[in-house]
Amino acid sequence: MKRLANMTVGKTHSGKTTFAKALEKELSNSVVIDQDNHAEFLQSYYKRLMPKRGPNIIKYSITKTIVDYAAAETDCHIILCNSNRNQKDRQKMLEYYHSRQFTSILVSFNIPDDVLRRRIMASQRSTSVLRVASSFLEVLSRQQAESDQGDIKAPAEGEADYLLNIGHPDDVTEVIRILADISMRLD
Repeated sequence: MKRLANMTVGKTHSGKTTFAKALEKELSNSVVIDQDNHAEFLQSYYKRLMPKRGPNIIKYSITKTIVDYAAAETDCHIILCNSNRNQKDRQKMLEYYHSRQFTSILVSFNIPDDVLRRRIMASQRSTSVLRVASSFLEVLSRQQAESDQGDIKAPAEGEADYLLNIGHPDDVTEVIRILADISMRLD
């Protein structure tokens, strides 16, 4: 059986985690690997080990260990639920999956920034996953600046085996249906 590696790509509060959980329910034998869970775990139990600046290497190491285990020791489809906005890092992950015979799928969340701001303002989500920023509005501002400066590139055709876009919450159901169909064709 060929497995799927689904990667979500998008800004904070774009719906990546909600989508991943819904996909996990519809895609049999799948597992969501969510870096926010790893960040929360580290903030709760290993705060002193968290880097003061620079990349969060310990969080990335935990995620890598879980991905490695899921890829090598299980037959699960993988749903990697984090921002994956950096094209270079995204490409390394895609190469990793391809080398292990996964079919790769990028699900790009293209939700307008004003919608994201409204979601953040209405959100009850804990900021415990944040290491450097003090709020999700600050995270969104940083992400907007990265996009405006061209530091972050949206996924493009050809990066993965499949590229699906979500520009509106109503698109979620259709994208999940497409992914379920892809999964059935691989069996």
